[in-house]
Amino acid sequence: MEKGDYLDALLRSPKTIFSLGDITLLWGEPRRNTALSRLHYYLKHGKLIRLRQGVYAKDKNYNPMELATKIFIPAYISFETVLIQTGFIFQYYNTIFVASYLTRQVVCGQHAFSFKKIKSSVLTNPLGIELKNEYAIASSERAFLDIIYLNKDYYFDNLSGLNWDKAFELLAIYENKRMQKTMEKIYRQHKADSI
Repeated sequence: MEKGDYLDALLRSPKTIFSLGDITLLWGEPRRNTALSRLHYYLKHGKLIRLRQGVYAKDKNYNPMELATKIFIPAYISFETVLIQTGFIFQYYNTIFVASYLTRQVVCGQHAFSFKKIKSSVLTNPLGIELKNEYAIASSERAFLDIIYLNKDYYFDNLSGLNWDKAFELLAIYENKRMQKTMEKIYRQHKADSI
């Protein structure tokens, strides 16, 4: 790459958020220190923005969902964030909820993130996870199951849009008998309420 092409490569990318690993791959730079010094130059001259250690943005108009999945890796958008979008719950939250390998509350800029720990075998299983606009997000069924995994007594406002067959199919990745019983109970209750 030519000297002026490094910044252009980042700016042309559809991504709005970059980790140091993303940047070294995009630049084809095998030496981490070289990439870091070039990156520090762009930060110093206001060409890029540092959001957190190892996480950078092109400008202030970055996608917060994309940022959520770059803070701790692996991670995907799930829980209440997805359930609000699908109409399964009506309570609005300013926080973006993320499935991750640890539990943390993080504020970055104007955005709040709630990372919830999911066991590794579930977190890294791609079933029910979609890649959308440079970030991973759970399907409505996967987000529903993620909530049940952490809280068997969670209240859902409206499950009429849930694909129950798909949810029961995804249930197997959790390998959890308590979840199986909870799902059957919620399903029976939903069927009784639908009559």
